[in-house]
Amino acid sequence: MTRKIRFMDTSFRDGFQSVIGARVITADFLPAVQAAVEAGFTHLEVGGGARFQSPFFYCGENAFDSMDTIRKTVGPDVNLQTLARGVNVVGLSSQSSDIIDLHAKMFKKHGMTTIRNFDALNDIRNISYSGTCIHNAGLKHQTTITMMGLPPNMDTEAHSPKFYCRILEDILASGMPFDSLCFKDASGTCPPSVIKETVKRTREMLDAAGKKDCPIEMHTHDTADMSVACYMAAIEGGAEIIDLSMQPMSGGTGQPDILTMWHAFKGTDYTLDIDPDKILKVEAVFKDCMAKYMMPPEATATNPLITMCPLPGGALTANTQMMRDNKCLDRFPEVVAAMREVVEKGGFGTSVTPVSQFYFQQAFANVMQGPWKKITPGYGKMVLGYFGKTPAEPDPEVVKLAAEQLGMEPTTENPRDLNDRNPKLGRKHAEQVLKENGLEITDENVMIIATCDEAADPKGLKFLKGARPMGCRFVTDKKEETKANKEGNMNNAAGSYTVVVNGKNYRVDVLPAGAAPVVTAAPAAAPAAAAAPAAGGTEIKAPMPGTVLRVLVNVGDAVKKGDDIIMIEAMKMEQSIKATADGKVSAINVAQGDTVESDQVVAVI
Repeated sequence: MTRKIRFMDTSFRDGFQSVIGARVITADFLPAVQAAVEAGFTHLEVGGGARFQSPFFYCGENAFDSMDTIRKTVGPDVNLQTLARGVNVVGLSSQSSDIIDLHAKMFKKHGMTTIRNFDALNDIRNISYSGTCIHNAGLKHQTTITMMGLPPNMDTEAHSPKFYCRILEDILASGMPFDSLCFKDASGTCPPSVIKETVKRTREMLDAAGKKDCPIEMHTHDTADMSVACYMAAIEGGAEIIDLSMQPMSGGTGQPDILTMWHAFKGTDYTLDIDPDKILKVEAVFKDCMAKYMMPPEATATNPLITMCPLPGGALTANTQMMRDNKCLDRFPEVVAAMREVVEKGGFGTSVTPVSQFYFQQAFANVMQGPWKKITPGYGKMVLGYFGKTPAEPDPEVVKLAAEQLGMEPTTENPRDLNDRNPKLGRKHAEQVLKENGLEITDENVMIIATCDEAADPKGLKFLKGARPMGCRFVTDKKEETKANKEGNMNNAAGSYTVVVNGKNYRVDVLPAGAAPVVTAAPAAAPAAAAAPAAGGTEIKAPMPGTVLRVLVNVGDAVKKGDDIIMIEAMKMEQSIKATADGKVSAINVAQGDTVESDQVVAVI
C-alpha cells in the first residue's frame, strides 16, 4: 500500500532566506502564494527567521503587515508556519522572558498557525520556556532537534544518533508541550544513515511516551547534494512530513524541489499525492514573480566542500552577498576552510542561525586578521556559555582568549535568567526607547525594538521613525535604469552617502520614493581629497572590509597606541580600528557611512 508523505512548502521563507538572503517584497510574491493555495498546498512556511528582520532592514515594509497580508491571501484554513530560534525568537540576540512570551502572542495575533522552535546548541533550557509560550498562545508548537554532519577525524559523541536521542529524552522529561517534532539540518550535511537511525529510534521513543500521534518532520538543504537521499532515509525511519520548495528557490542552498522529490518516489512505497501539472503551473507563476531578483550563482549550485565544513544555505548566501558587497568574495574559500577548526574548538554547536553566523564571523576574522588574533563577540560569548551549554566542551585556550578579550567570565547560568536581569533587554527598555523617540507604545513596536535593534545600529528604531532603506538586489537592465532615473525613480539608487557641507560631514540615506530621509551629523573629518598622509606619519589601515560606523577622533587629537579611533561594521559585527602608535592624528581619510576595503589607509598618526 502506497504511503502518502505530507510536505511543507518552504519557498516563501527558507527558500527566500537561503537563496537571496530573505530580501523579497511581499507584494512581489503574493501571486505565487495564491497560485500555490489554488493548486492544493495546505502547509506553507511564510515567516520568522530572517523573514522577520529582513522586511524592516531591506524591504521597506513591516513584517507584521506582511504576515497579515499573507493570511488574508490564503484564507483561514491553510497552516501558516514560522521559524523561531528559542530564546532568540526572531532576533540574532537572545531575549528576556517577557519578549519571548510577546513573540508567541504577536505571531498568533497576526495569523500564524505553527511555530517551529529550535536551539542551535540543543540546550533544552533555550526551548522549553519559549515552547510553552507558543502553546499557551494557542499556536501549534513544533519542537526541534538541530542536526549536522561532522568533518572527518573529529572525536566527539555530538551529532550522533545517541546524542540526538538524549536531547529527545531531555525534551520529554521537561514536560514541554509540543504538537510535532522536527529534525532540522540547516547545512544538509548529516549522513542519511545517521538520519534513518535517529528517526527510527525517535519514533519508538515517542510511541513509548504516549505520543503516537505526534508527527516527525525532516528538514534539510541541498547544499551538499544529499537532500533526496536524506529525505528517503528519514521516511524509511518513520518521518511523516518533509520540507520542499519550488523553483527558483529550490535546490542548491534551498530545499529540494517538490517535483524532484515526487519523481524520486516513483516505484517506491511512497507518494506526495500531488498533481505535477499543477506544480508546474505554480512554479511558472513563481519564476515570473521572482524574475526581477538577482540570484547569486553560489545559491543555485551544490557544493561538496560543505561536508567538510558545515555551512547552512541561509548563512552561505547571506555571507557571500556581504563579502561581494565588501569586495572580498575571493577570500570565501579560505573562510569556508577555516570554519572546520572554528566548529571543533567552539564545542560543536549546530551550524544554524545564530551559531552558524558566529562560526562564519570567527572564521572570517581568522582569515582576515590571523588565526585567533581576534575573538568575535558572538563566538566568544558562545564558548563562554552565555547562549547556553555547547554539545561538547569548547577548547580551553579559546575560552581563555574569549574571557580576556571580551572581559567576561565563563558561566553556566540559564541564558534567560541572565537576560531577565539585563536592563537593556525586555519590554520596559523597549517602551522607554519608544517613549524617548515620541513613538506609539504598541506590542508590535515593542517587538520591533527588542528584536531589530543593536547598540551600534538601531535599525528597528530607524524603521519606526520613517527610514525605509531598500536593500533588495534586483537584476537591472541598463536601459531601464537610465529611463527610470530620468523619470525620477531613485529606488535603485537607495543607499548611504557622505555629504560635506561647510566643512562638516553628514551621512545621508537615500531612500525609496515616499520615505522620509534620515540625515545625521558625522564626526568632523577632512574630505578624502584633503586627507593625504603627512610625511613620516604612521598609516592606520583597515584590517578587513566594512562600513564606517563611527569616527572616534578628530584631526589634531592625541592618541595612545591601542586606542580605538574608528569603528567599522564587517559581516554583521563591530570591529575597532586601533592606533598602532602614540602620536597626534594628522589625517582622517573616511567618514561615517563610507565603505572601506582591507588594507585601505583610513587615518594617519
